[in-house]
Amino acid sequence: MRAQLARVDAVLVQALIAAALSFAHLHDIASAAGQDGWKAWAYPISVDLLLVAAWRRLRSGEAKASGWCWFVIALAASLGANVATAGLLDLNDVPAWLRILVAGWPAVAFLGGTLLAHSTPTATDMDTEHTDDAMGQEDVPELAPEEPPPTPPAIEPPPPERPAVPVPAALVEHARKVAAEHHTRTGTPIDTPTLRARLGVPAPMAEAIAAHL
Repeated sequence: MRAQLARVDAVLVQALIAAALSFAHLHDIASAAGQDGWKAWAYPISVDLLLVAAWRRLRSGEAKASGWCWFVIALAASLGANVATAGLLDLNDVPAWLRILVAGWPAVAFLGGTLLAHSTPTATDMDTEHTDDAMGQEDVPELAPEEPPPTPPAIEPPPPERPAVPVPAALVEHARKVAAEHHTRTGTPIDTPTLRARLGVPAPMAEAIAAHL
């Protein structure tokens, strides 16, 4: 645990030293370019904030092209100031082009910070989201419409049963004699219409008598 804390402390100290040196170099360049007073101190803060904002955008994974663009711009400003103060540039006689760059930096930093803070997803990201949505919709199987249950066949009611017709025993006996006489004469059993005609009874009565034969 102590070794890990010592390692973290060493990294933190190194980062603070590097930030302080870069901060001082940017201040010196801004001051030499004619930005005196509090303005010379605001320049290194602006460069460092733009660098941090671009790095956070790269870490978030959104609009990486914009993040890399402003990260390189802020890094070039910081490295340029560090190199310029290493004796390659006479701070007592700063060229006009450097004065122009230092004077125009606030507008560049403001533009970069605004774009990094309020940038919207790119068209490629939006197309990717629409593609994912379409794929998600295609993966969902379409449910077939449910078929209505088959209609059961209509059940026909049974024919009404005819009430039994009472037949007197004497009439049945007479009908048997008529049927025997008809069979002897014709050689065929007597049918119901003939039996009805011979007996002179209604059709239901004739059918009831024929059932007893």
